[in-house]
Amino acid sequence: MDRLSNVPGRPCAAAAALDVVGDRWALLIVRELLFGNHRFTEIARNTGAPRDRLAARLRDLVEAGVVEKRQYQTSPERFDYHLTRSGADLAPVLQALLAWGDRWAVDDPPMQLRHHDHDLVLRPICTTCGERVRRDEVTRVGRRPDWDEAGPVSVR
Repeated sequence: MDRLSNVPGRPCAAAAALDVVGDRWALLIVRELLFGNHRFTEIARNTGAPRDRLAARLRDLVEAGVVEKRQYQTSPERFDYHLTRSGADLAPVLQALLAWGDRWAVDDPPMQLRHHDHDLVLRPICTTCGERVRRDEVTRVGRRPDWDEAGPVSVR
């Protein structure tokens, strides 16, 4: 599903992604599902989201294919929530936000990510060549002739 038509301004996959998961509750829902909390009550308790807003956001994430709803009881009908493949692919996004938050948003980080017996430190690695990616080595290649880095070409 191409969401570029839903977002104003520069055509950008980041803007389209934010159209899906760009609010607080969406990413906190994904966090809880990654932690293994699948029931609505668990998600509500651990996110602090108002129940009506949480229900609406879960519906949006199901519709977007980020989360799937699974029935676990028939009488009465009860459902829980699980990440789809696209939802699970948000794990590194949350890890990066957590690392940024540890450094810039809190004085005493309330959680630590561990990898085996040590702290997890994220570094982007190019899967094609295996090198560590440095920001000054990344270039952008526009694929839309009506936009360049400065903005829309037709405006100038």
